[in-house]
Amino acid sequence: MTNIDQSIPTVSAKRARIPAFAFVLTTCVGVIGSTSLALGPIAPDVARSLGADVPAVMTASAAFGLGTAASAAFLGRLIDRHGPRRMLATALLLLAAGLGGSAVAPALPFLVVAQLLVGMAAGIALPAIYTLASVIAPAGRESETVGLVLTGWTLSMVAGVPLSAAIADFAGWRTVYVVVAAATLIACAAVRLAAVREDSGGKATSPLAALGVRGVAPLLAACAAFMAAFYGVYAYIGDHLHAVLGLPVSANGLVAVSYGFGFGGAVFLDRLIDRFDSGRLLPLIFLAVAGIYVSMAAASGSYAAMLAVVFLWGLANHFGLNVLILRLTALDPARRGAIMGLNSGVTYFSLFAGTIGFGAAYASTGFFILPLAAAVLMLAAAFSAALAPR
Repeated sequence: MTNIDQSIPTVSAKRARIPAFAFVLTTCVGVIGSTSLALGPIAPDVARSLGADVPAVMTASAAFGLGTAASAAFLGRLIDRHGPRRMLATALLLLAAGLGGSAVAPALPFLVVAQLLVGMAAGIALPAIYTLASVIAPAGRESETVGLVLTGWTLSMVAGVPLSAAIADFAGWRTVYVVVAAATLIACAAVRLAAVREDSGGKATSPLAALGVRGVAPLLAACAAFMAAFYGVYAYIGDHLHAVLGLPVSANGLVAVSYGFGFGGAVFLDRLIDRFDSGRLLPLIFLAVAGIYVSMAAASGSYAAMLAVVFLWGLANHFGLNVLILRLTALDPARRGAIMGLNSGVTYFSLFAGTIGFGAAYASTGFFILPLAAAVLMLAAAFSAALAPR
């Protein structure tokens, strides 16, 4: 009788359906991802319009990253006080306002300030989304739910970036921000109207207090190494293909598509994660990512081989991010918002550090060394993840 009773929750968990609200969260991630990636393809048009050069225009992208990191780290704690759904809806309204400001920017300083506002909104929205994903996930299908939400990043890479470039060519760069702002408002309405259970009315935990939760520090250290490796390598693949392999700039688009398909395709395998202990699985995933980076260094002289490795890279990174979020949100449910805020803050600070640090290495030695350096970082990530209590 004991065995039968214990098996009943397992069967029901397998049959539990992932809430439709998960698709709303996926759309929110896609909108935020498109926002963060939109400026790159349209930067030349923005520069001509505002009378600046492209590097100056990209300071707006840096402002976005800085705003995201700062607000995620210091304001993510408000998610625990007011509830993730309410904070997500508020952040999406702020995001739409920043996008509207970007669309009407008369000069570069105005655009930089508007993108800083957009970044601050994204820094609240992302941890709220990840917190909601963990809250609504049916028992036994946590990784599938989180994985589904993460496919929003695939939407932004595979569809958002090319669509932004096409809209800019057809109707001008300002229209890109108008369209994304409209999509943001639609997503905000869907979030506000949805009937979702959520935990609210808790305490707003300080970032230092959240950092003191047992297991948070080693997992955030793993996150820092994981993200610095990704952004450091991804930032320079395009220039390597163009400058060393002699490929046109358009070849970079296929790299993004290959990575996006790998990242999104992993969602069909996410259910396998729920069958294993995520604490033991995360270091193994990070070791697999390290191996992929070594393969990338070996394949760096061939475009076809690079596309194949990049697909596997996206697949493995999806699993790594999925399990990392599961581990972090499970450490202290009462402080999920603050912990996920720290996670997003570390992610965007790592973007800055990885891009700068790997850029110096790329300028002095070339691309080959970058995946090897990333592999070393992933070994550090695996070690840190293994130190975190399960």
